[in-house]
Amino acid sequence: MSSIEYRSLSGQSPQTDFRTAVLRGLAPDKSLYFPTEIPKISADFWKALPGLSPVEIGLELMAPLVAGSLENSALQQILNDTLSFDFPLVAVGEHCYSLELFHGPTMAFKDVGARFMAGCLEEFNRGAQKKTTVLVATSGDTGGAVARGFLGVEGVEVVILYPRDKVSDIQERQLTTLGKNIKALRVEGDFDACQHMVKEVFLDPELSALTLTSANSINVARWMPQLLYYVLAYRSYLKMYNKSQANSRNELPEPVFSVPSGNFGNICAGILAHKMGLPAAHFVAATNSNDTVPRYLATGKYVPHKTQPTISNAMDVSDPSNWVRINELFHGDLEAVREKISAFRFTDAQTRQAMQEVAKASGYICDPHGAVGFLGLQAALKAKEITLTASTPGIFLETAHPIKFRPEVEKTLGINLEIPPQISAVMKGKKEFDSIDTYGQLREFLLTSS
Repeated sequence: MSSIEYRSLSGQSPQTDFRTAVLRGLAPDKSLYFPTEIPKISADFWKALPGLSPVEIGLELMAPLVAGSLENSALQQILNDTLSFDFPLVAVGEHCYSLELFHGPTMAFKDVGARFMAGCLEEFNRGAQKKTTVLVATSGDTGGAVARGFLGVEGVEVVILYPRDKVSDIQERQLTTLGKNIKALRVEGDFDACQHMVKEVFLDPELSALTLTSANSINVARWMPQLLYYVLAYRSYLKMYNKSQANSRNELPEPVFSVPSGNFGNICAGILAHKMGLPAAHFVAATNSNDTVPRYLATGKYVPHKTQPTISNAMDVSDPSNWVRINELFHGDLEAVREKISAFRFTDAQTRQAMQEVAKASGYICDPHGAVGFLGLQAALKAKEITLTASTPGIFLETAHPIKFRPEVEKTLGINLEIPPQISAVMKGKKEFDSIDTYGQLREFLLTSS
């Protein structure tokens, strides 16, 4: 199998292999890495999808993206761990489905990318003499997933930056109570401030002697494996459809995916899957009040505003890093983006109302992020400029278990949530973190800890 290389989106750095792209995180010119080509998966694969296991699917899709850096045996071992839990597609209405991505160890969709990247780094660091420091900024779920995914990985230290008072108590516990090789830094500021600090680290000549990489979705090993659950959702959809249409010759309608979007790595991975051959009628980027992308698609002007705190805090991002990758997937053609992606903005009031309406109609409990995804799906089906019908199957991504936003969910719905075992385990731990206000303090922390 020929190797796909990775290039800088700014074009100012040499192309490299998957391994080097993962270990660097950002290209030397400080822009994001992107594959030099998008592999096309054969039509036979998509037809055979219902009969394939998740790991078989993962091998088919990820092997061409990591060729030359990971042997298939190592990739299979990583996928065995990454895909060791379920990704159920749950009907919540006629032609409407929730793709539940919260059945992993930290009960959030970030478990897939975090576990895949941890497996890659563990493989790449075998026999290495120097410690790798993994930096990550989190608006909520990334930190916990990365902390759990990298916990105890030899030769790796994880440093997580998170904004004070802007993550839920459970989210904070998931990244501050594990200890060992996991260090947490509480930042006075919002997620964009945390993300900016992480990017500054890679520009700092004083830190060039450290072996640093990032575990945010700017890293290709965190970003790309998220394409797998879109394909697994389509596999579940095929199984449902084939069962219900056993004696029918009706043509299979392609689904629309509605994705609650913050840093846009998730929806970007879904579009990557589509470019590789996944049938998809449309994608919806559903945002909260941080609506840079909906405004951009409406006006053609990309103007981030100050980040606004919302009840869907993992999406509180005003300058999403991965938008440049989405732009690249469409070769910089804004009209082509608009044909395949719609973006809608929703307020906290609308989010709470959606949570209540879904629960009343179907008994299904959405977390605030899933509710935003549900709202995006409904908006897309009503939009005149989008070619969808009432019978178009709609899949919205439920990115985190409602328990992670327990106070808001219980208050909005008037219910008491049971605490799952994955969460009860971290509730007993003691929060341990350092507080920082400035980039200088982060630099000093990294130099001291190294």
